[in-house]
Amino acid sequence: MKKWKWIAAMVLAALCLALCAGCGSRRSELRFGSGGTGGNYYAYANALGQLLEDQSDKLRVDVKATTGSAANLRLLSENFLQLGIAQSDTLLDAANGDGVFAGQPLKGYSAVAGLFMEECQLVVAADSDIYSVSDLYGKRVSLGEEDSGVVRNAEEILRSGSLTPELVEANYLSFTDSAAALKNGELDAFFCTASAPTTAVAELARECDIRVISLDEQSIEGLMRLYPCYTRCVIPAGTYQGQDEDVTTVGVKAVLVASDELPAATVSNLLETLFDNADQMQYSTGANARPDLEFAAQNIPIAFHSGAEQFYAARNIDTGDGA
Repeated sequence: MKKWKWIAAMVLAALCLALCAGCGSRRSELRFGSGGTGGNYYAYANALGQLLEDQSDKLRVDVKATTGSAANLRLLSENFLQLGIAQSDTLLDAANGDGVFAGQPLKGYSAVAGLFMEECQLVVAADSDIYSVSDLYGKRVSLGEEDSGVVRNAEEILRSGSLTPELVEANYLSFTDSAAALKNGELDAFFCTASAPTTAVAELARECDIRVISLDEQSIEGLMRLYPCYTRCVIPAGTYQGQDEDVTTVGVKAVLVASDELPAATVSNLLETLFDNADQMQYSTGANARPDLEFAAQNIPIAFHSGAEQFYAARNIDTGDGA
């Protein structure tokens, strides 16, 4: 009996040692809110997550597909996410309690870096009779997924053409679902705010003939005057298959955001990894998404995370006034 007790004790001790060893090697997890699988946020989050994991054997990045900017900010404020990507105009609305956040400003997160420009794209079939925003009257139009920043952009662009969502047959679909619906003749047009070329639009252009509509100069000027986060953008000819001319439109910044509870050292190390591997990130995510220090730190509508402030200060990069 004593022999069996001794063996049992040894087995228990060995099990405890194994469990302790497992605890010591367990990776910490970062939950990273992205966007729909057909957009740039999802691709960027996966590329950055893989890069961070490759640089540290103590970190695991769990990329979450979400409906986009507004959802990411809500999930950050509720501590469900530690990282997220959001449009700069949605960040401003959330900070001020405007738009979809009316009367309910969000807190609990701060800016890390501006990542890339996102062009507001209005996509139609090549043989469509839609050539301007005002031509959308009465048409079947996807304004983007609910709780995404795309919906806000779509509504503002509609207003620039003297329209509202009530004056079109509004749908609220992801980029991938919008592209499929347009191809199948179930939609007449869809809005997409994402860095061009956008995966869902590029794949659609290879499957059928499309056009991306330019905004007129008066609409561009009016949008930039009314909404300070907009910037004039050009999508060069050839960005999409069959696109023979430049497309003029407006765009906003995609901004990486982190929970205020994330340690400053973690955020600073994240930025160091991002900028030390700028070429790899450009290769993984597209030519328009190469990390740039000046772009990352300028014209961000909310305050920076303390770890980001430390990172930019060490490199003599001015972050401006922030929020």
